[in-house]
Amino acid sequence: MRGGTGFPDQVVENVFLFIAAISVSILVLITFLMIYFTIRYHRKRNPTPEDIRGNLWLEILWTVIPTLLVLSMFYYGWTGFQTLKKVPEGAFTVKVMARQWSWLFEYENGMKTDELVIPVGRPIHLLLASQDVIHSFYIPALRVKQDTVPGMVTSLWFQAKEVGTFDILCAEYCGLQHAYMLTRLKVFSEEEFNRWYQEKEIDLKEIPRGLRLLQEQGCLVCHSLDGTPRVGPTLKGLYGKTVVVITDGRERKVLADEDYLRRSLLQPNADIVKDFPPIMPSMQSILSEEEIVELIRYVKELR
Repeated sequence: MRGGTGFPDQVVENVFLFIAAISVSILVLITFLMIYFTIRYHRKRNPTPEDIRGNLWLEILWTVIPTLLVLSMFYYGWTGFQTLKKVPEGAFTVKVMARQWSWLFEYENGMKTDELVIPVGRPIHLLLASQDVIHSFYIPALRVKQDTVPGMVTSLWFQAKEVGTFDILCAEYCGLQHAYMLTRLKVFSEEEFNRWYQEKEIDLKEIPRGLRLLQEQGCLVCHSLDGTPRVGPTLKGLYGKTVVVITDGRERKVLADEDYLRRSLLQPNADIVKDFPPIMPSMQSILSEEEIVELIRYVKELR
């Protein structure tokens, strides 16, 4: 599937085809020589073995040619790598946050979405970071992939030349829900993108702050709002409910009040809900006090 051909995917394809052509040529040559030597020096034609001495020019030839081929592949790959890392001027910048197990995209105006929406024909510069473990941002249709590493910011750029919708995957195994860490790249026309950009800002302002935080922090990957259990328990009807938890290896019942919700956000492994894995990360260094209050308020309203 070809999703659009900006410079990065052309570079990747050209280098791949160059290396593949060399590999196939060597395979054909070696296979031909194997068959030729098998027939030419068969025992019926050469009943008496001969001791073949070295040939200086032949040895120089099979040393120089492979060296030149390897150097050409290195040079081609290196120049392509430089192209991939040189971001064009005027590129549209989007910050990407990877976390278990979803993506978050933050645009230049501060707007955040769980899908990447871009204009067609314009260079896109992504600044990638990870909230927890190593992930790998991958758009198969555009031949671009870049790891996201905790504690550092990596980058890549691409340019889509076709309007459409394409998959975004995580190409690095990152835990229990790795296979579900996927979203979409939506490529709009310039006019359509500008309209979406303005309308999205208005729509986000109308969404309750608590719900927006749940979406932005990837909470809805593990917790549902409709009563359906996922990797974690549902948030619907949680407030005021008696919950069975495992604390220090002992089973006990606790009331899901404001203190419980706060503790679940800041110390998620202190009280592990029975029958659910202890995989929720602490939000202590991620959420502000105001955001914690907003989240608790929203969960209280889901009764």
